[in-house]
Amino acid sequence: MHIHILGICGTFMGGIAAIARQAGHRVTGCDANVYPPMSDQLRSLGIDLVEGFDASQLSIAPDLWVVGNVVSRGNPLIEAILDARQPYTSGPQWLAEQVLYGKWVLAVAGTHGKTTTASMLAWILEAGGRTPGFLIGGVPVDFPVSARLGGGELFVIEADEYDTAFFDKRSKFVHYRPRTAILNNLEFDHADIFPDLAAIETQFHHLVRTVPRNGRLVVNASEPALGRVLARGLWSEREDFLSRQGWWLDGIEERANATAFDVHLGEQRLGRCELALPGAHSRANALAAIAAARHAGVDPSRAIDALAGFGGVRRRLELRGRAGGVAVIDDFAHHPTAIATTLAGLRERLGASARILAVLEPRSNTMKLGTMAAQLPASLAAADRVFCYSGGLGWDAAAALAPLGERARVEPDFERLVAAIVAEARAGDTILVMSNGGFGGIHQRLLEALAGR
Repeated sequence: MHIHILGICGTFMGGIAAIARQAGHRVTGCDANVYPPMSDQLRSLGIDLVEGFDASQLSIAPDLWVVGNVVSRGNPLIEAILDARQPYTSGPQWLAEQVLYGKWVLAVAGTHGKTTTASMLAWILEAGGRTPGFLIGGVPVDFPVSARLGGGELFVIEADEYDTAFFDKRSKFVHYRPRTAILNNLEFDHADIFPDLAAIETQFHHLVRTVPRNGRLVVNASEPALGRVLARGLWSEREDFLSRQGWWLDGIEERANATAFDVHLGEQRLGRCELALPGAHSRANALAAIAAARHAGVDPSRAIDALAGFGGVRRRLELRGRAGGVAVIDDFAHHPTAIATTLAGLRERLGASARILAVLEPRSNTMKLGTMAAQLPASLAAADRVFCYSGGLGWDAAAALAPLGERARVEPDFERLVAAIVAEARAGDTILVMSNGGFGGIHQRLLEALAGR
């Protein structure tokens, strides 16, 4: 089958493209911006790419158009497809019908930690010789790709609650029909499509409805929103984590770039986990992954051993370099809770006396709307200095960060932002850059400027 993917350069749709090629399909695609590294990865797989969404692409004449949720009505190519009555489907639906059908799907859902937890779970299964397929919204250090078809019945997927397509406003994850589902946490996000937290809870309720009786939910017991979701109905097995009645941990030992802790299931101690990632969120993610892997047949002791070799995920407290005695770290955090959690993890790693310069690009749709602006000062409180790029925002970032006083600086000009950060940084400092985009290549710009001082 020849499929043409609209919005192919997004992480999710690019992953579908890679899996489709491995499954033997001919794949082409288009996007508004076709640029490295995704364009290089796709072309290396033999996938032809078209820049833009011009209606002339109808002449490509695929068997099926696969439409990403970045595309909306009014898009020239979509309008041409509809006018010509061509067959089309969404990315999640194509994946469900062509790849996930008949598989044991392990889905990782939640507002935070999906990418890391899914990567941990895939790594545990890989180390256990299960050769899982996976589609992860980031790049795991332990795998050369973020998506693959796999060689067995298991498939790990990062289960996103964002909407499916312009013609299907259900969350993506309702298509996946998991047998194992991790519910990591649940907060308000995606203010561009959800009016409130209750609306997201409804989508999670729909996900729970798709899990079979012999399936299992692995649930963060400390999350009240998840409690409300499950109070609306539960038809499958449930195991809690961060609960003494389920999976829990103690004996925590924090180190410079790692953490260690004892893993328990009820009254049974299962082993000591050594993890090359700091912070309470990393420990919780690991606990969930161990629990989910057990449902798929991996002994917890083997899962614990596997996590000792887990390399992490790119753009999760990833060191991009050092220059002039200053470390530059990249992180994907873009929600106030994730920002606070990332800073807390870095603070645990560096110690109370270290200076952290936090650099934030409010780039996600929710952040651009300013919906969570009032939460930003508290989320950034652990930083010694805060720099915020306000270019393109429709709300007053300086006013929002005013509670931080002189610790915060807001710049609408990218060049002045870089200069201000470099002027403030001194040997021994750590610059933490937080954005869900490329942020204009700021990491390399900072390293070059620091080296040239």
